Amino acid sequence: MKQKLKMYRSLLIAIIVIIFAIILYYFGYFYIATIILAIYVAFKEYLNIDRELNNNKFNSLTDKIKANINDNISNMSYPIALIDNEGNILWANKRLKEELNLLDLQEQNILSIGRNLDLHKLLKCDKDLSQRIKIKDSFYSIYANNIGDENIKYNESKYLVYFNEVSNLRDLYSTRESIMLIEVDNLSEALERTDETNRPMLAAEVEKEINSYSKKLKAMIVKYEYNKYCLSVQDKYINDEINCKFNILDKISSIDRGNKLEVTLSIGIGRGGDNPQENYNNAMTARELALGRGGDQVVIKNNEKISFFGGNTRELEKRTRVRARVIAQAVRELIFESSNIFIMGHKNPDMDSLGASVGLWSAIRQLGKNCNIIIDNDTTAIDYYMTKLKKDDKYDNLFISSDEAEKNINEKTLLIIVDVHNKGYVNNFGITEKINRKIIIDHHRRSPDIIEGALLNYIEVYASSTSEMVTELIQYMLQKPRIPKIVAEGLLGGIFMDTKGFQFKSGVRTFDAAAFLRSLGADTIEVKKMFTDSLEDYLLISDTIKSAEVHENLAIAVCPENVNNTVIVARAADELLGISGIDVCFVLCKINDSVNISGRSTGEVNVQVILEELGGGGHMNMAGAKVDGTIDEAINVLKEAINKHLELKE
Repeated sequence: MKQKLKMYRSLLIAIIVIIFAIILYYFGYFYIATIILAIYVAFKEYLNIDRELNNNKFNSLTDKIKANINDNISNMSYPIALIDNEGNILWANKRLKEELNLLDLQEQNILSIGRNLDLHKLLKCDKDLSQRIKIKDSFYSIYANNIGDENIKYNESKYLVYFNEVSNLRDLYSTRESIMLIEVDNLSEALERTDETNRPMLAAEVEKEINSYSKKLKAMIVKYEYNKYCLSVQDKYINDEINCKFNILDKISSIDRGNKLEVTLSIGIGRGGDNPQENYNNAMTARELALGRGGDQVVIKNNEKISFFGGNTRELEKRTRVRARVIAQAVRELIFESSNIFIMGHKNPDMDSLGASVGLWSAIRQLGKNCNIIIDNDTTAIDYYMTKLKKDDKYDNLFISSDEAEKNINEKTLLIIVDVHNKGYVNNFGITEKINRKIIIDHHRRSPDIIEGALLNYIEVYASSTSEMVTELIQYMLQKPRIPKIVAEGLLGGIFMDTKGFQFKSGVRTFDAAAFLRSLGADTIEVKKMFTDSLEDYLLISDTIKSAEVHENLAIAVCPENVNNTVIVARAADELLGISGIDVCFVLCKINDSVNISGRSTGEVNVQVILEELGGGGHMNMAGAKVDGTIDEAINVLKEAINKHLELKE
């Protein structure tokens, strides 16, 4: 605007001078008019020369400033790079090139500099979204600025990326406080099995060890219940404990004051939160996981990441009938409040899953409510029992598919999930997301990937099977249970399968449940028939056992290529464990695009922890997993998990 005003003013002056000169010429003042025009032209020329000199000085100064800025940026003490919207490096200063030991960073991508760098987040140009990466031995906080014009299209934008070194801050993070919650998870049971004169000494010894442990960690400790402690610990000491595999677990379990039962700890650690409250919540979740997985272990929750240590002690029965009665009443109330009820187990259902489902179905029908069992996929393991059910007209409408179930979902629908609590293993996870009212009944060690939003979680890792748990619930849900013989046999079959004929995890409550089912008419011969093998299957199992490679007391076997169901995999693992000198075994089988792995143990090695590394789960002496890839690849990752677990034990 100012430039236009100057131009108009100059033009107006020129017009006035010319008009004035014309007037002078008209009246005969030629000499005066010529002098005025000469003075005006000379003055204009002077102004032009002066303007040009000033412009040259300004341009020279600007060039010097640009040169200094470029030189300062190029030699800046912290790394800088210029990238486009795809992350391609257009330019980098000297420091960044030196850090990466590269002469030329052009034609490379910013993503190649830092692992797990999120380009989308970087291009948002928000300092609050800065990302931390490691380059050589240094740590940097990275953020970017858009240096283009607002009118420039997105695909033409340029971004200046700043690398702010934060290595020194890591020392500060090591002094951040974590929260550790310690629970002596079986103190009552241990004291009960100790002579009365030794009980005070046992309790005192346990407390002494925990207090000594607290001093070693330089922690603040508060005892808030007779068997529960809360510690505030610096992160660097937690890292030390990770390196020494939390040997406090072994120290506590080795205490001997005449106690017939080893004392064990369940420890939950919360770290990485923005404040103590967040760390405490993480620690609470971690401790619940440790307890839900059988105790005698440490669980660390670092925001979304969860790590496990220990868990090598066999689970001991610690359930009470009071809890079973309370749960049964709660289940009963939820059933009465529901318009319709679905029961669903895990993928590739077995007799424990189906037996528990049919048992619940029978109880719910006796309460006067409609109910269906959702089954979709491979039923090879339950064919014998399902065939028996289908012969009876009473069970014509017992089973439905997921598609049929989805058509009948409403706000009052209740879903009871049995023998599974992991999102990845439930028969149809989509159904669980669509139904808001859910109950989970399971006996597997608690997984971090638990189905969320359940109204009731009844997970008892100490139970032999879900069928045992359901058998107990039925006795409290119904005043006079009228369970048909075929349903009782299904429940007994579930118990028989998971205990391997009452050889594993068979407690007093297990035999009580079996006795109750026998009193209802369950035939043990019929139960045995559910698990008999055909000659063809038996030969396949034999071929699998022949392939076993045994190292010390551990065996790994591979099923023949023509095996296409998981039953043979599990049966081969059971048979392999029965061979003298084998305490741990794993059987692998390629089915469709995945490799199924079945693990068995006599109890010395925790196969559940090993297969959990591969995304599986189960129990200490019986677990399974499914991995993508070839048999050879699966064997390699399995061996890595085995070696890692054995190193942790040592």
